[in-house]
Amino acid sequence: MARRCDLTGKRPNVANKVSHSNIKTKKRQLPNLQMRRVWFEEEGRFVRLKLSTRALRTLRKMTLGQFLRENGLAIS
Repeated sequence: MARRCDLTGKRPNVANKVSHSNIKTKKRQLPNLQMRRVWFEEEGRFVRLKLSTRALRTLRKMTLGQFLRENGLAIS
């Protein structure tokens, strides 16, 4: 499975690790993803999603249905 948030689309970032002698090597910055069951009110069931912690904070303020409508997304 891809390391990508199901709602926000956050994914790994490639950056440079810079040593004290200014040598640059590639590194990956992974998003903080959590597997969570979220209540989907419109369908009356739980949905299992891989979410970033930023998306979890957003879901505390609004329901999953509201988030999907505002961002033009759908759950299959």
